[in-house]
Amino acid sequence: MRNASLVTLFVLASIPHAPASSTALLGIFLVVYVLTVVGNLLILLLIRVASHLHTPMYYFLANLSFIDMWFSTVTVPKMLMTFVSPAGGAISFGSCAAQLYAFHFLGSSECFLYTVMAYDRYLAISHPLRYAGLMSGRACAVLAASTWLSGALHSALQTALTFRLPYCGPHHIQHYFCDVPPILKLACVDTSANEMVIFVNVGVVASGCFLLIALSYACIGRCILKIRTSEGRRRAWQTCASHCIVVLCFFGPGVFIYLRPGSQNGVDGVVAVFYTVLTPLLNPVVYTLRNKDVRKALLRLKEKAANSQTK
Repeated sequence: MRNASLVTLFVLASIPHAPASSTALLGIFLVVYVLTVVGNLLILLLIRVASHLHTPMYYFLANLSFIDMWFSTVTVPKMLMTFVSPAGGAISFGSCAAQLYAFHFLGSSECFLYTVMAYDRYLAISHPLRYAGLMSGRACAVLAASTWLSGALHSALQTALTFRLPYCGPHHIQHYFCDVPPILKLACVDTSANEMVIFVNVGVVASGCFLLIALSYACIGRCILKIRTSEGRRRAWQTCASHCIVVLCFFGPGVFIYLRPGSQNGVDGVVAVFYTVLTPLLNPVVYTLRNKDVRKALLRLKEKAANSQTK
């Protein structure tokens, strides 16, 4: 169906803030964005160069770092432009569609990836002797590719349902990036059917992934309780703690925005900042500070850099 839209340009709103705080917010979010990109690039580098990190767990972590780096890049630079000037929020119709697709592609791929990572931890703790065979290089590649493909299909459906509607004005999006709920409010026709389909689509994906993650960790918990030594139990819990922290920080805000009735622009904008800006930063922070293997690889990398400078 050909899009009957008359709108060629949208204008994104900034996050709710006092005008006098624009410069401070610009500096804060710029620093957070730079730390997010550098931190996730550092994890990718460490996993690449450290041979002891060439395991299924860190293979999936590398995928997560890559997603988080681009997940933040899709939204934050445009948000920074809205702090510079009101005209910074202008975005073409095609660019808005591309941003929405990229956002949901990366977001849903991350959702599926968390499910795969939980399954990986379940196999590692519940079937340690068979783990190497079950999570072979081929199996890891297939699982990772499945998350990306599923994310692409899910996002294509979201984008098609949103931008097949006619948009004849107004063109101000009450959000700092192109997302489904605020864009549907601008459509010239009744969007209740679209909202229901999107609600069910997001709900099935999010609740399905979360239930599978919860089931994996219920099985993991049962296996950990069978470990006889307290040290063994502590190490097993520590292995999964980082993943649990990031999962809760990712799913909580997303469920609040997409799976509740009604929408409040100001509240949604503030909550969205958490999972588009802060959660991608949590990945390098949590996995670096709480993980001995990553800290060990980081120290080795520092030593190599120091030795190369002294030569």
